[in-house]
Amino acid sequence: MLSEPKFYEKANDFVLYPTTEGNYLTLGEIKENLAPNQTDKNGKLVVLYASNKDTQHSYIDIAKEKGYKVLLLDSPIVSHLIQKLESDNENLTFARVDADHIDKLIEKDEPILSKLSDEEKANLKTVLEEIVPKANYSVQLESMDSSAAPFMITQPEFMRRMKEMSQSGGNGMFGMGNFPEMYNLVVNSNSDLASTILNTDDKSVQEALVKQALDLAKLSQNLLKGEELTAFIKRGYEMIK
Repeated sequence: MLSEPKFYEKANDFVLYPTTEGNYLTLGEIKENLAPNQTDKNGKLVVLYASNKDTQHSYIDIAKEKGYKVLLLDSPIVSHLIQKLESDNENLTFARVDADHIDKLIEKDEPILSKLSDEEKANLKTVLEEIVPKANYSVQLESMDSSAAPFMITQPEFMRRMKEMSQSGGNGMFGMGNFPEMYNLVVNSNSDLASTILNTDDKSVQEALVKQALDLAKLSQNLLKGEELTAFIKRGYEMIK
């Protein structure tokens, strides 16, 4: 059953928005409760949301570790609702938890230094782009906490939202409904895996590490199926022999 916003009638109608923790908040409560922690460096309140608690569990968990609240908005018309709320409320924006890594979704004035030099990052990106399929993935290097996931797959909020609005509206908005699925592969340049990949001279080992990490990231987004899933399992067994 969809977690549609519920309606509560009193003197006026108030829409209640569900959270991933099973609570319900009005828009006023969202603004009041989330503003202290989820206002970014530009003064915008960023409301995080998920469309599926199970498939986006790892992203929700990362947000919760930061102390952020996440709404559960899984209606087919949620993109239209969000568009309306953003246009009616200044300095309010919505972002799905898997649209980018959490420090980019809610940017603070707390930059994280990179362990790699600019030259090392350029070399790492070259290695990754030789292995990662260009047709579906754009490689981004980000300086994150070293304990954060080394590889993460995200889908830009604007592109995904326009596709959803096109599909739900049935009018082929800007032709977005026919666009191929494109994702960002966000690589944590401060992770141990990034350094290992960069410093590995054996090309076959390097390729295996990248493919395994990419498949793990795809698995977390429910994107690993069929032949790719079989290859991932076989590769995993080979790596632990």
